[in-house]
Amino acid sequence: MRTTVIPGIEARSIPGFVSIDLIQRQLEDEVEFVTFMWFDSEQAIVSLVGAEVAASHVPPQAREVLRRFDERSQHYVVLDRRQQQSARSEPNL
Repeated sequence: MRTTVIPGIEARSIPGFVSIDLIQRQLEDEVEFVTFMWFDSEQAIVSLVGAEVAASHVPPQAREVLRRFDERSQHYVVLDRRQQQSARSEPNL
């Protein structure tokens, strides 16, 4: 994800693609990864995945190593985002 998939998305320089967050958690027998992709318009999403905006963007190289993944993505509209002064650019892991 960090060396191929995300850089591949970034290399496309999609107008309106703001950022991507990658998080993980340990489950009993696997590690779960979730990405949060931030866009400033629906057109930016269309530029990434095409007209079917609910389709998950999982490149072939990611499909090869993932045991399972969601075929459909979830979209949300940010109603309020409050940046805190003490927020760091990198979270403590």
